Amino acid sequence: MDTFSALADPTRRTILDMLRRDGSLCATDIYRGFKVSQPAISQHLKVLQTAKLVRVEKRAQQRIYTLEPEPLRDLERWVREFTAEADEGFQRLDAVLETEKQRLTESPTKEKP
Repeated sequence: MDTFSALADPTRRTILDMLRRDGSLCATDIYRGFKVSQPAISQHLKVLQTAKLVRVEKRAQQRIYTLEPEPLRDLERWVREFTAEADEGFQRLDAVLETEKQRLTESPTKEKP
């Protein structure tokens, strides 16, 4: 699963927020933060792990989840690059439109007979 697909679900984004805020959390503490079933949250955690957004460490009977920041940094870089390229395109379009506007306002208006 890719980062975008994993982040598409609000429950998974909430889990990431919990881990960002609290650091590492055991699965039980994560389950307690939701009104859905434990298996449903387990599936969300599995998706996040598959997308490499979290890492899991098994300690005795517990699974401890920790946010893995690098994929989010990669996403942030991609968004910045995408936005910069889109902004450049819009600036070029603005320049073309401004040139066309100037051309239209400076040309003599033909009167209709």
